[in-house]
Amino acid sequence: MKAMVLKAPNEPFEMMEVPDPVAAPGEAVARVITCGSGLTIQHIKAGRISAPFPRIIGHEITGEIVDVGAGVTGLAAGAAVTAYYYLNCGHCRWCLSNLEPLCVNTRGNVGRNCDGGYAEYIKLPAHNFIQLPEGLDYRSHPAEIGVVTDALATPYKVLSRARIKAGEWVAVFGAGGGVGIHQVMMAKWARARVIAVDLAAYKFDACRKAGADEVVDASSGNVVEALFDVTGGQGVDVVVDYVSLTETLEAGAKALGRHGRLVTLGGAGGSFRVSAGDMLQKEQDLLGSRYVTRREILDTLDLVARGEVWPLVTDIRPLAEAEALHERVERGEVTGRAALRIA
Repeated sequence: MKAMVLKAPNEPFEMMEVPDPVAAPGEAVARVITCGSGLTIQHIKAGRISAPFPRIIGHEITGEIVDVGAGVTGLAAGAAVTAYYYLNCGHCRWCLSNLEPLCVNTRGNVGRNCDGGYAEYIKLPAHNFIQLPEGLDYRSHPAEIGVVTDALATPYKVLSRARIKAGEWVAVFGAGGGVGIHQVMMAKWARARVIAVDLAAYKFDACRKAGADEVVDASSGNVVEALFDVTGGQGVDVVVDYVSLTETLEAGAKALGRHGRLVTLGGAGGSFRVSAGDMLQKEQDLLGSRYVTRREILDTLDLVARGEVWPLVTDIRPLAEAEALHERVERGEVTGRAALRIA
C-alpha cells in the first residue's frame, strides 16, 4: 500500500510502498478514505511530541473495514468506521466506567505509538474502531466526518465538563484554532453567549460565522479588562483555554466571575498562579479536560447526523500533498481543519 512515512522528527514525509496490514486476532483493518491533519499530529512531525520512528501518523479517519481477525465480534467487512485516538485497554476500572482517557493500561495513541491513517489501510485493535451511525453520509463528506472525533467531540465534552448553561458567558482562548473555532460553534449550539479570544484578528470573521457574539483581540490590550467590559463588569462564567500557556491561564482565571470555571485543554502544560481568595470567595473551579470518551464521540456523531452541528474543514488535499498541507498547519494558516484524501 501507499503510505506517507516519517523517518525522523522534523523531517519531510516520504511516500513509500509498505506491506498491506493483516488483521491478527482481536484486530481489524480498514481502508482509509480520508484522514484529518490537525495540530496534534503536526506536533509529532515537528518533534514537539515524542514518538517512535519511522511512523505513519494520523488518527482522524473515515474508513471502511476490509478485514477482521479471529475473535472479533460486532465488526464486519464493509462497516463504516472512524477511530478512537487512545489505545486504551477496555477493561480497567476507568475504561469500564466510560472514562477511557484515564485508562491506566494505555499503550499510547493511534498514529503515534502505532501506525495511523496517512496510508491506504490502517490496522488497529478492533475496539479502537467506532462504527459510524446510520444516516451519516460519510461517502459525500468523508473529511468532515473524520475530524468529528476530535474537532467537535472535544468541545462537546467541554460543555458537560464545565457545566455550560444557556445564557452564560463563555470565553474561548485560541478561538481561531482548529479545535477552538469548533468550541465556539458548540458553545453557541448550547445557547451560551460566546466570546472569541485570539491573537489572529484575521480569523475573527470565521469565529463570528461559527457563532461568536463578541471578539477580543489578545494582541491589542488587556484581555482581562476586555472580558470584564464585555460582561458588564461581572466576569465570564467559563473560560475554555486551548492555548494553556502560563499567561493565558492566569488571564483566564482573573477574568472569571462568581461561580466561574476555567478549563485547560493541554497546551504547554506549565504551571500558573491563581488567587486562592478569588477561588474561595467566588466559588470558582479549575478544571482539566482530556480528549473524549467513546460515548462522547458517538453522541457528537449523532448531532452531526441530525444536522445540528457541522465541522469546518477548509483544506482537503491528496495524500501526495501532505507536506504542503502540514506547512500550512504549522504556520497556523488553516481556518478550521484540514484533511488528506487517501481513497
